[in-house]
This record gives sequence, C-alpha cells and structure tokens, in this order.
Amino acid sequence: MFLLIMASSYRNNKKYDVFVSFRGEDTRDNFTSHLYSALCRQNIPTFIDDQLNRGDQISESLVYAIEASAISVIVFSEGYASSGWCLDELVKILECKKEYAQIVIPVFYRVDPSDVRNQTGSFGNSFSKLEERFKENSKKLQTWRNALKEAATLSGFPSQNIRRESELINEVVNHILKRLLDQVFRRNDNKNQLVGVESRVEEIQSLLGVQSKDVYALGIWGIGGIGKTTIARATFDKISSDFEGSCFLENVREESQKPGGLACLRQKLLSNLLKDKNVSLDIGLNFRRLSRMKVLIVFDDVTCFSQLESIIGSLDCLTPVSRIIITTRNKQVLRNWGVRKRYEMEALEYHHALELFSRHAFKQNHPDVGYEKFSSKVMKYICSRSSFSY
Repeated sequence: MFLLIMASSYRNNKKYDVFVSFRGEDTRDNFTSHLYSALCRQNIPTFIDDQLNRGDQISESLVYAIEASAISVIVFSEGYASSGWCLDELVKILECKKEYAQIVIPVFYRVDPSDVRNQTGSFGNSFSKLEERFKENSKKLQTWRNALKEAATLSGFPSQNIRRESELINEVVNHILKRLLDQVFRRNDNKNQLVGVESRVEEIQSLLGVQSKDVYALGIWGIGGIGKTTIARATFDKISSDFEGSCFLENVREESQKPGGLACLRQKLLSNLLKDKNVSLDIGLNFRRLSRMKVLIVFDDVTCFSQLESIIGSLDCLTPVSRIIITTRNKQVLRNWGVRKRYEMEALEYHHALELFSRHAFKQNHPDVGYEKFSSKVMKYICSRSSFSY
C-alpha cells in the first residue's frame, strides 16, 4: 500500500528546549520560579542554573547548557546588569543566536526595554556598579554594552504591558510552544522528511472547525500504512498549543490488548490532559475537572467502539470547543461513536509519489538525468498496484 510519509522524529538533538538566564536575587523565588513551573507543566525541558549537579564547574556547565538549548529566555530585571555572570551568559546566548540560529526571547521584568538598551534608569544604575568594578577592562565592558543593546532590540515581553504576572507567564509559555512547533515543521521540511503533508493538515484543520464552539470529533480512516497516524500527529503538533490540555494516545489497538491496557490508556489520558502525574483514580472527579477545560485528544488506531467507551465514555464529559481526532481502519467505529465528519486517507498524488521515490533512490527531489522515463515507469507500475512503501 502507498504510505503517505516516512516515520519521523519530531524531537531535535538538543538536550533542553529552553535555557533561562536571570538574576537570582531579583526573580529566583518569584517570576522565574513560576515560569519554570509553567514550562515543566507543558513538558518543555528547561534549564535553570540551580539544576547544576554538585561538583560541576559552573561556567563550563552553563556554556554547555546554553549551547544545548533550542531557545534562550532572558529575564531582564533591575539587578540583571549588576552581575558579570549574567552578562557573560547574555554574550554567550547571542553568540549561539548568531552561530546556531538559537531563538532568543527577552522578558523585561519591571524594567523598560529602552533602559536595557541604553543602560539608563534603575537598570543603568546597576550597570554603573559593574562598570566601577571592571573599569580596567574597557573591552569587556563594551562587549556587555553591545550585548545589552542587541538583546533589547529583539521582540520580547515588557511586563508593564501585561498587568498580571500569571498572564505574562502564560503568554511567554504559549509563545515558546509556538516557536518550538515552528522549528519542528521547518526542520522536517529542511530534512525533506515530509511529502504531501502540509495540504492535508490544512484540510484536517478546516474539517475540525477550529472556530466552532461545540465539541467536535473528526475521524481519519483508511487502510493500514497509508499515513493516518502521521497526519494526525502533524495536525496535533501544529494546533495543540491552542488548547489548555492535549493528549495523543498512540496505538490504542495494540495497547488495549495488554493486561490492564485500557485502564493504563485512561490513566495516561487524564494525566496528560490535567498535567498531573499523580492523578486521582476517581474517574468522576477527573472528568468533572475536564468538563471545564478546552482539550485536544487524538485516539490513534482505534479498532472498536468499546475501546473509546472504556477510555473516555462519551463526548458529554468534555466542554464545548474541545476537539477529538480518531484514526481507524474501520469506518463503522466512527459511525458507532456518532462521528459525522470523516476524512478518508488516500494515496499520494503522482507528482508527490515521484518526489518521494526520488528522495530515496536519488537523494534529491527529482530523478537523475537519464533516469526520468525509467522512474516514471516504476512509479506508474507501483501506483497501479498500490504497493509502494518505505
């Protein structure tokens, strides 16, 4: 059967998604600790310097942590510029931005961006103290000034524009999630892993009725190996940050056959949606909590109605604006659960099939010179027999 797409890994080779640079005396026990907790709740691997193991050389560990992060968040506070350690972090972060295209997100916590840029106001007063200590090292001072000026011109989050700290943290975390997802799609495009996916994801989004205010379920059905899971995963990764809770339940068919498998799937679902690893076994209580949340759930490879019924019961427990995606080989499963919107997965169009074949056979998007007719014959034969696979 003609598969839609090769299996791919969405996680990059970075150890951390986020590195947080901050002045401990200013924000360790308030803003930064709350930001770190919010990132952890979203399962975003985050480094802050109090995670260093005892005995580590701090400077080397920090340099490694910065280089090993996809995104750096700089929390500029009043005392940030009084610390040469913080400013050395900043210089390294900007080096990674230049050399590795690291994403840099400044947060101006109770300081004005113009004061950071020009080292004025209370922020400038902190830097003046540092200038006095390093007055014999004018080169280093100028490097710090340049770094502050550069970082302050980046698009960021001034806290004075958002009154409540909790709202500021939510905005920062949501922005980080979107930037990480952008990296996923850009990386997959650059590695040529995905063929014919973007247009199908757009179709799925349209069918999901993202603007609808009702609980909405969509079924993706088709024969095995055609790419249902891949499309569901790509859609999930693209839109999950728009929901308060999300869960991708993989291999429902396989997992449900294990002893206690359905109970484990239900536990995983509730833990992910509620962001609670020690979620209570009181099903009624948990579903009452869910009834107040906007959630996105993907049930992957469902084979019978009873699996859905055992895991979640019915859609009545979910709040309007929640979204459900079900992948299955059996369209009757969707009918039995009352899923009206169904998307039938079909084989790739010929030009996408030829492109994918060329990537494997010739390591490029088209056949080598002299192999065009031969490749065309091969693809027509494969497509006619619907047997192409990776």
